[in-house]
Amino acid sequence: MITANDMTLTYNDGTEALRGINLKIQSGELVYITGPSGSGKTSLIKLLMGAEKPTAGQLQVLNLSLPQAGEKDLLQLRQQIGPVFQELKLIDGRSVLENVVLGMRFLEIPSQQWRSRASEALEKVRISHKMMSKAEHLSWGERQRVAIARAIARKPSLILADEPTGNLDHDNAVNILQLLDSLRNQDTSVIITTHATHLIDRQRTSQLIHISEGRIVPQ
Repeated sequence: MITANDMTLTYNDGTEALRGINLKIQSGELVYITGPSGSGKTSLIKLLMGAEKPTAGQLQVLNLSLPQAGEKDLLQLRQQIGPVFQELKLIDGRSVLENVVLGMRFLEIPSQQWRSRASEALEKVRISHKMMSKAEHLSWGERQRVAIARAIARKPSLILADEPTGNLDHDNAVNILQLLDSLRNQDTSVIITTHATHLIDRQRTSQLIHISEGRIVPQ
């Protein structure tokens, strides 16, 4: 599913965000990426989404080679990825259902499927009872569940969650991690970046990757 060989990312201002990254992640894995702020976790997520391209080395995500990928290829890749952003990016004034539907508007998903997919996703994350509530009336934990529903409504092969527990108390954080774990199957991998290493259930984790100063380091 994901293979990286001696991968480096250097931004235009000369900042070397990642260097010498080697990874192999198979379908159906639950992978945690840990490390301090500024270590390169979010840069790695951007690479896996195709938002950035490696400046050296090789990266293959869902059978697509990122350094050589064109815009059409990247669009097709992003349709197979369900991102859960740290900022959530829900739209106040819109209902929970509308927020999930809006996440499908620019994908190649037939419009007649939007509502049914959104409803199914909200049911899966156990917040369908708030379907018609406005986003601004939700608790932070509920908003996080809506963000996850928006990601899985596209039926992704890869879920990328960047610090999904950052603004949650202990119980809600555990619930969100358990929910993300429940979404993986033989065809879907889940990758989570987090500072909260104490919340990780290591017995259920396929890989635990620690990044420090742009490099993967042993635990």
